Amino acid sequence: MKFFIDTANLAQIKEAQELGVLDGVTTNPSLMAKEGITGKDNILKHYVDICNITDGDVSAEVIAVDYDGMVREGEELAELHPQIVVKLPMTKDGVKAAKYFTDKGIKTNVTLVFSAGQALLAAKAGATYVSPFIGRLDDISVDGLQLIEDIRLIYDNYGYETEILAASVRHTMHIVNCAKIGADVITGPLSAIAGLLKHPLTDSGLAQFLADYEKGNK
Repeated sequence: MKFFIDTANLAQIKEAQELGVLDGVTTNPSLMAKEGITGKDNILKHYVDICNITDGDVSAEVIAVDYDGMVREGEELAELHPQIVVKLPMTKDGVKAAKYFTDKGIKTNVTLVFSAGQALLAAKAGATYVSPFIGRLDDISVDGLQLIEDIRLIYDNYGYETEILAASVRHTMHIVNCAKIGADVITGPLSAIAGLLKHPLTDSGLAQFLADYEKGNK
């Protein structure tokens, strides 16, 4: 399973990269704004800065909601760097744009997916990634992990190559459960990824090893 980090914070991306497990980055306008990145030129430069940190795919989201605007913005984003993946909303025009970019050999990530039917359309359009938002479904008492299971079954039934990118991952158990189900990718905060490192028995075991060493080597 690939690990993407969902942030526009360069320090966090560097930390994940240095850990040796980072496969890519996802961003969106909200994450850019959170880091104080505003203005078209600054946003485009920031995408390039992210690409220069990681070796993997970097999803860059269009702002346009109409087909022509998505195509125009997506082409501009794709020209920034070979690692850029054009991120498109799950709408009628977004699916049409995904097909357009697929035919052009440009990678896409169809985002804001909340149903298996939406994921099926994205795969039919040839999307590179489909991003079901499991955390946001959990927020409204709908099982986000069940959606991942449903999409996995459908994609396996027909051999779709679109990768399931579990998004809106909130915590470590989301990652573990997505791995059990067969998500191809997870994207979440650094805290959720780093949380996989933690176990009290690891900490107590290491402390015991060190204490025993000190006793025998005084």
